[in-house]
Amino acid sequence: MAKVKANGIEIEYETFGDRSGRPLLLIMGIGMQMIAWSKEVLKQLVDEGHFVIIFDNRDTGLSSKMEEAGVPDVAGTMGALMRGEKIKVPYTYYDMGDDAVGLLDALGIEKAHICGASMGGAIAQTIAISHPSQVLSLILIYAPTGNPNLPQPKPEMINLLTPPPASDRNVFVEGSINTFRIISGSGFPFDEGWVRQEAERAYDRSYYPEGVARQFLAIFGRGNRRRALPSVTAPTLVIHGDEDPLVLVENSRDAAEAIPGAELMIIKGMGHYPPHGGPWPQIVKAIAAHTRKASV
Repeated sequence: MAKVKANGIEIEYETFGDRSGRPLLLIMGIGMQMIAWSKEVLKQLVDEGHFVIIFDNRDTGLSSKMEEAGVPDVAGTMGALMRGEKIKVPYTYYDMGDDAVGLLDALGIEKAHICGASMGGAIAQTIAISHPSQVLSLILIYAPTGNPNLPQPKPEMINLLTPPPASDRNVFVEGSINTFRIISGSGFPFDEGWVRQEAERAYDRSYYPEGVARQFLAIFGRGNRRRALPSVTAPTLVIHGDEDPLVLVENSRDAAEAIPGAELMIIKGMGHYPPHGGPWPQIVKAIAAHTRKASV
């Protein structure tokens, strides 16, 4: 693992595969570190001919923590939103997209295939909107569009994104297992042992709940990307599970309808499943076929 300075912050990153392969930047979701991309998924992507780049988003893992923004008042901000008041957020998904582009620039990669999962998919959308010349293709995996007219998840699902700070490692680990069990869907086995192992690894590497809260508030800064998605020119693959209770599948239908020529792939029985086992070999094959086609 290594660090670069980009967009005014330090970004922790790692690469896999031969640099001559198809460059593929992977962007992880809210509160998730780059190590959430499982080793077997990374190997599968490399075996399919990719040069894979992963990184910690700002406020996550070993990248810069935006401590100058202070501890966010999530409840107060949500209340202000409900009252129709203007709010101020520490940063937006567009800022996080600029971080990712800055990483590519620092690595000397002029163009890349951009793949984001969940919040990472929202960030990937901003890159395709704001930096089209640097996007070879776009892959969105259970990604929100920010369209307020779509059906919204139940409040208890939203609350899973910003749990109270864990009092110790065990509380964090058990909470992570419970969250992923709830959101993973019924079509694929839930690998509790792997989730436990990865939650322990994440806690030991960098447990930082303040950053999760600030990332959550980034949702509300320039939040509706739906109006800008028709401007996306990159070949786009949109992937979602039909049992996702956190980012409802209507988001991917919305994105595929908005982005010219986008391909939509709905996986039966998949929820908001972490990148490991289950549907992911199928997802990797779809990504590889998409990047090959887009590289011709």
